[in-house]
Amino acid sequence: MAGLRQHGSMPVLTWPVFDPLPVDILVTTRQGGVSAGRYATLNLSFAVGDDPAFVRENRRRAAAALGAGLADLICSDQVHGSHAQIVTAADRGRGALAGTSPVGPADALVTTEPGLVLTILVADCVPVVLYDPAAHVLACVHAGWRGTVAGVTGAAVAAMCSLGSRPEQVIAGIGPAIGADRYQVGEDVAAAVRAAFGPAGEHLLAADGPGRWRLDLPAANRWVLLAAGVPEAQIHPAGLVTGPEPGLFFSHRAGPPCGRFALLARLRPRAAA
Repeated sequence: MAGLRQHGSMPVLTWPVFDPLPVDILVTTRQGGVSAGRYATLNLSFAVGDDPAFVRENRRRAAAALGAGLADLICSDQVHGSHAQIVTAADRGRGALAGTSPVGPADALVTTEPGLVLTILVADCVPVVLYDPAAHVLACVHAGWRGTVAGVTGAAVAAMCSLGSRPEQVIAGIGPAIGADRYQVGEDVAAAVRAAFGPAGEHLLAADGPGRWRLDLPAANRWVLLAAGVPEAQIHPAGLVTGPEPGLFFSHRAGPPCGRFALLARLRPRAAA
């Protein structure tokens, strides 16, 4: 289970299971930044109408909570797809500042190189971190409903395996996302879930009136991880949800425009054997 910790004025979410391992992982909340109004206070997105100077300072603070700098961040062009992009030192800083080109389009970032801060922005979608301590491979995933039914989390596991990882070695953290009690979807989304998950799809959907359903998006990503071969005991949900206002995390469904919080993760160098 994840828990909140304080980094200066900034509360962040962490998973104790990663503490003894050579990896730094956190999820920001909406607190501890300089933005105002609908973006108060730690909005990390340049794309939602906030003052770019505020976003830059917020990103600097978020990176500092991980012991990193702005130039270490790598952001992707998140398009609700299923592409997992392997990144290297040549990608350091991409998308970190306004006007710089992000990686992608990609909804998952994967690396074996220490020091690169993989950065995923969300405000209801599921952020997922994956780490293989044996192969020292790291991935971060952005999984909305489209990416989830397209298998983006499984694509991230597959990309990790191309770098020497094995699914049974992977430890997963499923971050805060919209709760199943609030995530109402239409028949089109329900049909896509059933097509992607087969009989398991019925366990992810609950009827919520004529032609309406409630979708358990975190549980769907847990199912994808299990199907990819990640052991159940190694999948750790955050136990926290986004919204409603004024929640600890930004929620697009609670009322746009709003800010974005982030999953940030980086590898540390492993000690020499």
